[in-house]
Amino acid sequence: MKILYVDIEYDYGIKSRGLNSIGQDGFKNSFEKLGHEIIPFYYDEYLNNTKPLQENLLRFADKVKPDLIFFMIFRDHFDINTLSKLKEKYTTVNWFGDDTWRFDNFTYKYAPYFTWSITTDKFSLHKYYKIGISNVIRSQWAAINTNEVPKFNGSYKYDVTFVGAKHPYRKWFTDKLSKKGINIQCFGFGWNNGSLTSEQMNDVFCHSKINLNLSNSNSLSIDYLLSSPTNIAHTIKSKKTMSQIKARNFEIPYFNGFQLSDYVPTIEEYFDMGKEIVCYSNFDEAEMLIKYYLRNEEERENIKKLSHKKATSEHGYINRLKEFLRILEK
Repeated sequence: MKILYVDIEYDYGIKSRGLNSIGQDGFKNSFEKLGHEIIPFYYDEYLNNTKPLQENLLRFADKVKPDLIFFMIFRDHFDINTLSKLKEKYTTVNWFGDDTWRFDNFTYKYAPYFTWSITTDKFSLHKYYKIGISNVIRSQWAAINTNEVPKFNGSYKYDVTFVGAKHPYRKWFTDKLSKKGINIQCFGFGWNNGSLTSEQMNDVFCHSKINLNLSNSNSLSIDYLLSSPTNIAHTIKSKKTMSQIKARNFEIPYFNGFQLSDYVPTIEEYFDMGKEIVCYSNFDEAEMLIKYYLRNEEERENIKKLSHKKATSEHGYINRLKEFLRILEK
């Protein structure tokens, strides 16, 4: 199949932040591993000037004449008229990965103008049906299966780590863990340790006794809100009202790490709770579980082993795309 892949090439379209690894190594490379011809159309250069984007994409699509156009849109860069014209000629699909908090202010505007929509949110399916969209497929984020799993010799470099962009709630949470005597290292955009390459990130997952998965959605924790006026302002301003499953939930176990995650609805559909993943619902639970699993190595290692087996067999992007293409072929 000839697939026109429409996405940004760099993280948030900013070259200095490095490649968009999920797009490049997750989706694009997995399509290629499945034997499809991928022709990319990157729209980074148009992010601040979308007018020429419309005509250039239409012209490029007519030149390529793809069997499928796979979009990864995340803002209002594409005109509805452009998407409608493409839908008239080709089979089009968009990956809507943030429907938990963006369906009502983003997805509903654009979903009708694609042949197919993919959502990662089980609880938004009825919203699609309500606006007359039946060609919707439920999928999920995943791990980048085209990256190698690091080799582990049994020696850990870190007690507890967190990998993800700095955020007021994440900073408050990790600072509080440090004050409780927990040795935690944070990596990612905004932290002192800085960002990591995909290879470095996977190495951290593998060589951390505990990998903390920490939300960047709103928190109504009184301790958090009262700790700083900035936290209150950020909570009021942010549209992320609840946590959602993200790629990190699959990346940590795929690359052989033990995962302690904030509980997210439906995570139990992907991992066996308590056997393949451990979840917490508040700071006190997280502190208790971190201390418990640092002491109880055998139990921790067994959970890590089972979750790694599950993730590598079921939760790579190649698994998600296989299922999507199977439905499409029907």
